[in-house]
Formats: sequence, C-alpha cells, structure tokens
Amino acid sequence: MNAAVPSSAGDDRRDRPRRAGPREHLVAAVGLLDRPLTSYYLVLGCSIMLLALGLTMVLSASLVQQIQATGSAYTLFQKQAMWTAIGLPLMWLASRLPVRAFRAFAYPLLLLSIVGLGLVLVPGLGHSAGGATRWISLGPVLVQPSEPAKLALVLWGADLLARKERLGQLTEWRPLLVPLLPGAGVLVLMVMLGSDLGTTLVLLTIFLALLWVVGAPGRLFVGMAGLVGLLVAILIIVEPYRLQRLSGYLDPSQNRLTTNYQGYQGQLAIASGGWLGTGLGEGRAKWDFLPHAETDFIFAIIGEELGLVGTLVVLSLFGLLAYAGLRIARRVRDPFTRLAAAGATAWVVVQAIVNIGAVIGVLPITGIPLPLVSYGGSALIPTLIALGMLLAFAKREPGARQALAARGPGPVSRALSWLGLARRQ
Repeated sequence: MNAAVPSSAGDDRRDRPRRAGPREHLVAAVGLLDRPLTSYYLVLGCSIMLLALGLTMVLSASLVQQIQATGSAYTLFQKQAMWTAIGLPLMWLASRLPVRAFRAFAYPLLLLSIVGLGLVLVPGLGHSAGGATRWISLGPVLVQPSEPAKLALVLWGADLLARKERLGQLTEWRPLLVPLLPGAGVLVLMVMLGSDLGTTLVLLTIFLALLWVVGAPGRLFVGMAGLVGLLVAILIIVEPYRLQRLSGYLDPSQNRLTTNYQGYQGQLAIASGGWLGTGLGEGRAKWDFLPHAETDFIFAIIGEELGLVGTLVVLSLFGLLAYAGLRIARRVRDPFTRLAAAGATAWVVVQAIVNIGAVIGVLPITGIPLPLVSYGGSALIPTLIALGMLLAFAKREPGARQALAARGPGPVSRALSWLGLARRQ
C-alpha cells in the first residue's frame, strides 16, 4: 500500500493545470488588443481617469490661491466640477449620435466659431490675459470660442474631404485645398489676431492631420508644413514677449526671475517630486511660486506631488488614448469617420504633448492647457464632446455592434429596470 502513494501523487501532479508563464500572459495581453471593443473601452477608461485626476489636481493646485482670494479652497474645484457635470452628459449624448449628426453639425458649428472669434476682437467684449485675447466676457463667465473652433475644424474638414473623396476630387492639389485651406486660414487668422499662438498651433495640426490621412501628395504636404512653420515664425517675431520666451527656451539659465521664471519654477517643482512625489496636497510650488499652477502648469504640480510615477501615468493614459484614436481611424470604413477620428486624436494628443513639453522645458511655453486635466470649462466641454464622438465611432468598428449586443444592458439600463422605468420591448 505504501508503494502506491507516490504513483497517486504523481497522477495528481499530472492532472493539476499548469500555471501560465510570462509568454502566455503576454500573448493574452496582446490578444485583448484585437477585441472589437478595445478602442471603445480605452477611450472611455482613459478619459474618465484623466478627468478624475484633473479634478483632484485642480483642487490641489488652486487651494492656496483661492483661500487667499475668496476664503474657500474649493472655489475653482466647484467650478470645474460644474463644467464636468455639464460635459459628461454631452459626452454620453455624443457617443449615442449617428455619424450623419456630426456631419450636420459641422457647418453650423464652424459659423458659430467664426462669429465667436470675431466677437473676441470687439472692444468691450474681448478679454485679454497673458498677452492674448482669447475670451468673451459674459458677466462672471469667460467663454473661449477658439476651443469649439477646434472641434468645428475637425468636423467641417472631415466632411469636406469625405465629399471630395466620394467625387474623386483628391487627385489634384487645387480641388484638395479649396475650400479647406481658405476655411482653415480664416480660423487661424482670427485666432492669430487674438495673439493666441498655442491654439493656432493646434488648429494647424488638425489641418495637417486631415491632409495626411486623406493621402495628400508628399510635395503638397511638405509645402503646407513649410507654410505652417512660416506662420509660427511670424507670430513669434511680431510679439516681443514671444521672442523673450523663445530666447529663454534657447538659454534657460538666463532671466530666471523674469521671462524664464514660470518655466524655471515648473521644472523645480517636477525635480522636487522625485520618484513618488511629496504627497497629494503637500507641494510647495502652488504657494505663490508657480504662476497658473491649475491651468498651463498643472503637469508640474502632478510631478511635484505624485512624482515620476504620477507623470508616467499621465503620459501612459495619453499614449493609450492616441493608440485608441488611431485604431479607430484605421479600422472604420467610412471616410468621414476615419478623418474625424484622426483629426480629433491629433488635436487632443498634440495639445497634451505641447503642454507637457513646455512644462518640462523641451518646447517653448505657449499657454495651452493640458486636455481633461487643466482647469477651464471652455476647453473641457469641447474635448469631452470630441471624445464622445470617438466613442460613437468606436461602435462602428468591425464586430463592435455585435459585441455590444452580446454584452447585454448597460448600467443605465439596469438602473432604469430596477426603478421600473426601462423601455418595454
């Protein structure tokens, strides 16, 4: 009987399932990227996490200044929470719209953006700050028309080029650029008149992204890129403060108490965070050392309080968002959907790159916010609508509708069912 024990134990070991090794885990992880709803969940997950991080960091970055100014640490946080409460339902609504609805909104939104940018230049209505005239003053509320103009250019440019592709008018440069170039030029010119270099760069990025995706000839694309560089050079030359910023960027060791003050303090904040940061709310840069800590330089507060780990999380989330947006653009079949997805992705990701690059000192300071994270409703709401549009497009990927149907009712439908309010079939 004793001799049978080893044999039984050996049989048990053979029957026991083998543990998956690193290779199997890697293969399983890569397999997740091939699922139909991968893009949908990546866009949704990254957006919600960046939004939650933004609310937390707006509170942390602004509390000292707001206590001094208003007596309450929650003033800007409450405003940002209000904008979030408005933007999230709009994001959900956009995710439910058909493609034809986005195409229908393109021209009205473009017209409204042009009118809004024109009102910015009207004395008494336009509000200036930081060397740029970007806002319309409506009592206690400041509205920035250049933010919805980004969404307008994405929708209008995608609709225009999709129509031209259907008619076979993209083989020659003149039909390709007219009226795309004049239309984009009007938006860019009006933003330039308000001395807003950062938004100008984003609009030009959207324009180039649309040309790239539609397959513009190489010489034409290089020519347009050269024109963009010329416009940026003109914007820098005509404004003395931009020249000072550029010279400060080229020689960061100079003028640390004047033109280089903001950039220097931002880099000090990131450097003092180390690997894990000083702790949430424990940073010192926001104690009147770092200007615009809750807007343009919120990434510096993230680096100081959450450390290198926190900054890498932010970079990873934007990287995943870029992957998801480009995956949608590659997998959908409709030309408008492909162009709009690429344009919206270029807008959000390039704006994040420019903001983060300025904070860490690898790019000149342009004064544009970090999408979903920085304080400001005018930037937050159009960005959330654009991300909702990406969610709607992700549902049009091959196999996505079948996967959604197989998933069953979502949390909203289940909640309505519990309340007895679900729609009867």
